[in-house]
Amino acid sequence: MANDNAIAVLGTGIMGAAMARNLISAGMEVRAWNRTREKAEPLVDDGAKVTDTPAEAAAGAGFVLTMLSDVDAVAEAVGGEDGALSALPDDGVWLQMSTVGADGHERLARVADERGVFYVDAPVLGTKKPAEQGQLVVLASGPEEVQERSQPIFDAVAANVLWLGPAGAGSRLKLVTNNWIVGILGVLAETISLAEATGVDPSQFLQVIEGGPLGLPYAQMKGQMMIEGEYPTSFSASLARKDASLVLDAAQVSGLRLPMTEAAASHFDEAIDAGHGEEDMAAVYQAARPDRG
Repeated sequence: MANDNAIAVLGTGIMGAAMARNLISAGMEVRAWNRTREKAEPLVDDGAKVTDTPAEAAAGAGFVLTMLSDVDAVAEAVGGEDGALSALPDDGVWLQMSTVGADGHERLARVADERGVFYVDAPVLGTKKPAEQGQLVVLASGPEEVQERSQPIFDAVAANVLWLGPAGAGSRLKLVTNNWIVGILGVLAETISLAEATGVDPSQFLQVIEGGPLGLPYAQMKGQMMIEGEYPTSFSASLARKDASLVLDAAQVSGLRLPMTEAAASHFDEAIDAGHGEEDMAAVYQAARPDRG
């Protein structure tokens, strides 16, 4: 019988560690696993148990929560003899909260089906600060019979939880939303660059749009980072580029071309090649700045 108060959190990077801390604060038992154990160790001070294998984390738990970088990392963590699903009780629930795209979701859904576990596709919107504050948005999709059980987990990490229907709906909506984010960053980087190239103070551009229908708090935050040339990581450029790839893959399958997204992805490639991959995704500006040649 699964213990619904016990959660195996697989992946303790910027997002996963913050989510684990919020689960602990909500009174839940967290068993944390990360491929590099040292990254999970700080959670011990918060009350988590750090395990050597995903299976050890999942043994007897009510939930496995995956928050890893890509579909390959998720599949490796849950599959195999030491994988989490080998130890998750029959009535346990897998909350798959990584961004893996439409094809990635289908692959993981097959794994869940083969293992006979409940599978909830629930990627999140938000970066470091919202994760730390428990203010994420969860795009949940999966079996109705586990919604009520899963809700306390989501409530501990999120300000808003949307249940969207059968598994897969969450990943599809996340792709659409990520396309919007990638596009905003690409156009914002070029706009800041245009301002500087034409002798306009880019801070004046941010002042013009602030508080009006053209303004976004997101543009203010990322635009200021671009102007200052400092990119403390809330969400890395490399992960943003991965998300752009997932968008473009889904578009291709649907017979759709997205030239603006392709251009933004090229900017990310250039910024990553220049050594900014682990900096915040606002570092895409490094590929648009007027003096980059």
